[in-house]
Amino acid sequence: MALRWRISALVAAAACAVAAAVGVLVHEFSRNRELSQARESARVTLDRAAVTYTRTGEVQGSGAALDAPGLPGDLRDLVEQGHRGTEFTTGPAGPAMWAARPAGSRVLSVRVDLTTTMRDIGALDASIVVAGLITTAVVLPLGVLTAGRMSRRLRTAAGTARRIAAGDLDARIAAGPRPRDEIADISTAVDTMAGALQKRLLGEQRFTADVAHELRTPLMGLVTAAELLPEGEAAGYVRDRVRVLGTLVEELLEISRLDAGAEHADMSPCPVGPLVHEVVARSGPATTVVGADETADTDGDADGDAGAATVRTDSRRLERILTNLVVNAHRHGRAPVVVTVSGDGRTVTVRDHGPGYPRTLLDDGPQRFRTGARERGTGHGLGLTIALGQAQVIGATLEFGDAPGGGALATLRLPAVPPPAGADPAGPAER
Repeated sequence: MALRWRISALVAAAACAVAAAVGVLVHEFSRNRELSQARESARVTLDRAAVTYTRTGEVQGSGAALDAPGLPGDLRDLVEQGHRGTEFTTGPAGPAMWAARPAGSRVLSVRVDLTTTMRDIGALDASIVVAGLITTAVVLPLGVLTAGRMSRRLRTAAGTARRIAAGDLDARIAAGPRPRDEIADISTAVDTMAGALQKRLLGEQRFTADVAHELRTPLMGLVTAAELLPEGEAAGYVRDRVRVLGTLVEELLEISRLDAGAEHADMSPCPVGPLVHEVVARSGPATTVVGADETADTDGDADGDAGAATVRTDSRRLERILTNLVVNAHRHGRAPVVVTVSGDGRTVTVRDHGPGYPRTLLDDGPQRFRTGARERGTGHGLGLTIALGQAQVIGATLEFGDAPGGGALATLRLPAVPPPAGADPAGPAER
């Protein structure tokens, strides 16, 4: 709304400025014209009175006077020096134009009353003010309407850009073509950018999926060949590398399914505490669980374990998310790793005591094939990307931040009302 009212205020100020400028110009022009005409009239009357005075020695019927008591002092001094002149005054008797000239040892003067003329000019000024107010009153609503339309179009463009930034690559402004319209040009540019970005990301996703699928066949051959190798240090190393490669391929396939929207949640009651203990038990002894044993069943489901909070979610995907978070904390952080479960089981945090998440991850979210900070070790950046994608599938939110006192802190919040089974994921795995 700020832009709308700023433009409206600018339109109102411009209208007032134009009305004031026109009013001043008209006032000055009218006043100068009237004074010029009065000055000329006073001079003509004075010349006629001077001729009459020269011939008859008297001043009669011309409106002139000798040594008039109200004659301005400056004009009297000018006449005493042998000159003639005129002067406009606004004394107690009202506005008037004086003209005077020497008449022997005396001063012959004429006074032209301008009370009516100045009153007419005042009425003209009032009319100009009223016209300016009317013009402003007419122009201002039009300016508000125009500014409102511009503001709405800009808000639409900004909202669409935010949706695109949030991952909705199908969002478009769809503004019609308007010649010499800058807002339409911006809208078209945003739509073009979104289309190009969508094509590029879809190309990358297809490439990832194709690579993962193509690697599965030779990988199976490698697995079989590795199992046939005679036992020894070299065989163990080969089998370990094959397992790493297999894990990478499976993660790539999982990301490709998340990108394609092929993952759907299978909702069922899930005791969070026991699930957390299972994940921690597989991760190693350097993980501490807080709160999972003291929580109680919040929805009264008979399937929930005694003493464990039960939520309705996809347990397999929740386990996948927690496993990736704990493994990432051990791999890139430092012990101890602490997993905390809230009383209702809907919030789970994973904290390590390492250098914390890199700034790029906090600003842009996890990205595949990017770990973001050398001090957090090496990796493919797929674990957190998968965790975020699976959280979106079950309708949860996953946030990354810095823990008080140092270290990385991941917070998973399960929804109070989970999405129905088979629902599409909330969005792509990557932001």
